[in-house]
Amino acid sequence: MLHLLRRHPFAVRAHFDYSAVLTYALPANILQPLLPPGLELDQREGLGFAAIAMVKTRRLRPAVFPALLGQDFFLIGYRIFSRFTTREGRRLRGLRILRSETDRRRMVCSGNLLTHYHYHYAPIHAAWSEENLHVVREGGMDVVFHKKSDARLPSGSPFADWREARMYAGPLPFTFDYEQETHSIVIIEGVRQNWTPQAVEAEVRTLDFFDQPQFQGVRPQLCSAFIVENIPFMWKKGRRELLNAQSI
Repeated sequence: MLHLLRRHPFAVRAHFDYSAVLTYALPANILQPLLPPGLELDQREGLGFAAIAMVKTRRLRPAVFPALLGQDFFLIGYRIFSRFTTREGRRLRGLRILRSETDRRRMVCSGNLLTHYHYHYAPIHAAWSEENLHVVREGGMDVVFHKKSDARLPSGSPFADWREARMYAGPLPFTFDYEQETHSIVIIEGVRQNWTPQAVEAEVRTLDFFDQPQFQGVRPQLCSAFIVENIPFMWKKGRRELLNAQSI
């Protein structure tokens, strides 16, 4: 019966002090198998896109609770840009969460109780200044974001310009969960304010996420890096849509 709790059973509010996002391009045939039934890869020209978001989160709590009762934590989320077509024919664009890391053990427990976001505990250190954001996750991540007014796209990026790259800056309006017990997609809609991503340059010193077996033999291409600051955010209560048998 645990799956009944993991349907995002209530609306949630939080405040993002900042969210820094790296977007990588990989061959579509590498990312598509990582998606559950019912979801398709959001791709262009044979490429799919994975994002790594580093988010300083404050006052996360059920929407009916006062901010004083919220949790403060740092989150690193690994996501794939994907699409879902509803029974009414609406094509929704959103994210599929592969893994989440946080520096608060309490958040690991509550996150894994109420979502399928695969929370893991990890010591995370973030240093913020007017010029840079330096994020270190012990054991495998070391990234520096350089805030520049003339930031350039990474060499080899498939995007023509920052406007095109912003389409894959995240977060998107929807996040998709898969409920295996009922062969359903759980749709979580996000509501954000003050969303103005700032293009930055990223120095990726260490990143072990792509060392996993499913990425062997593939060189992910860093496409873009963005930072957004001071964002009130809310997720609506999840809603479930049963998939048909053909999508198994």
